[in-house]
Amino acid sequence: MSFKSGLKRFFGVKPPEDPNKPKTSKEKAREFAESLFFALIAAFFIITFIVQNTRIPTGSMENTILVGDFVLVNKFIYGSSSPRFIPFTNIPLPHFTLPALREPKRDDIVVFEWPGYKDQMHADDWGVNYVKRCIGLPGDTVQVIDKVVFVNGKQAWIPPNILYLSPYARPPGMVEPRIFPKGAQWNEDNYGPLVIPKEGDQIPLTMDNIEKWRTIIDREYGERVVKTDNGVITIEGKPVTSYTFKKDYYFMMGDNRDDSLDSRFWGFVPRDAIVGEAFITLFSWNRDIPFTDFFRLIGSVRPDRILKLLH
Repeated sequence: MSFKSGLKRFFGVKPPEDPNKPKTSKEKAREFAESLFFALIAAFFIITFIVQNTRIPTGSMENTILVGDFVLVNKFIYGSSSPRFIPFTNIPLPHFTLPALREPKRDDIVVFEWPGYKDQMHADDWGVNYVKRCIGLPGDTVQVIDKVVFVNGKQAWIPPNILYLSPYARPPGMVEPRIFPKGAQWNEDNYGPLVIPKEGDQIPLTMDNIEKWRTIIDREYGERVVKTDNGVITIEGKPVTSYTFKKDYYFMMGDNRDDSLDSRFWGFVPRDAIVGEAFITLFSWNRDIPFTDFFRLIGSVRPDRILKLLH
């Protein structure tokens, strides 16, 4: 044994392995497990903070995005968030959010966590993501007149692939009971005007409007805190006559205006529920064809939608 080798052995330094020495089955299995582990960590990091794929199951964004499209979502642009709940549960986790490159803008195609129906604290299905177009920003006033969208009194930009299934608008006064907010005398074709809340906005609370704001206030607290008794409104047991919003909110609509379950029906999207911006269609096929019919499924691929930028 040489003097140098003896020193390395004395200090516990493992000599380098002979690259030509064949590896045992145990060593190969360990290397494979390590490679798989680091690949999973990398995939988790990319999906959580940078980009993810989402499949489009409904036609609410036709003809901009079609059923069966696989869309890539830029999560980094609005500031990625670490997981906020234990997967497949509503149990909250400590989380953090990275700085945003920019805030959502009008006309962005936005992916967000569906907040649930207008009177629900949260969605029944955990982690359901919706894809819609951002129509209104915090503080904007949104109105729909005979199917035409107006923001702050000006006609909104019309998406190039906007779709109307019916040329006729439901007239004002024909009330749609599913419409948001509760008690509004509107329908999806003649809607508003409605002001989108922004952080720091203060609104008066009365017995006439409390049902309009009850659920959004409860959601900000994370539990049912709004009560009414003998004409008195309380939040966490304290009488109130006004409320100051804690979050910024956004108004979303589908490009398929006559067949879209959107903010007209279930309300505002809070800023912290926004996941990212849909920016490209990876590929697309007919999702109604089962995987067992493989060759027909492959034949349904839409070449014109492969790597198609969305706007």
